[in-house]
Amino acid sequence: MSLTIRSARPDEAGLVLDFIKALAEYERLADEVVATQAEIAEAIFGENPRVFCDIAEWEGEPAGFSVWFYTYSTFSGRHGIWLEDLFVHPHLRGRGIGKALIAALAKRCVVEGLPRLAWWVLNWNEPSRVFYRSIGARAQDEWTVKRLDGEALARLAEEG
Repeated sequence: MSLTIRSARPDEAGLVLDFIKALAEYERLADEVVATQAEIAEAIFGENPRVFCDIAEWEGEPAGFSVWFYTYSTFSGRHGIWLEDLFVHPHLRGRGIGKALIAALAKRCVVEGLPRLAWWVLNWNEPSRVFYRSIGARAQDEWTVKRLDGEALARLAEEG
């Protein structure tokens, strides 16, 4: 069996968007996907990309993806990587594809001297939570995620 992890190519913005939609469907968030193929192309393959994408191929066919970007810790004074999305087609799970995608990011961290790789996982997604524990990931229970969006974001912007 053949598994390859590679950077997404500029002609694959549609493939990346398809993966995003499949992930959103799995996470029961399909109605939240408003990104367009053009926006994905600009974000990942534009002149100054700030987000990156790796594609996993199983037997030469796209099997999964990871979307990630660099973060920065003021406490350590160093960058890290934030894994925004990770998805493997359900019929290909259990073959080490997700682990290979995360391992590629871990290797990037080590090679670039980045001290951490972080991501979120939905509380109800027990299969992923078990998988992440199996690779040594620790939950960061001392932090609570906050989000400002929609009307609250616009209102605060007006006040500022």
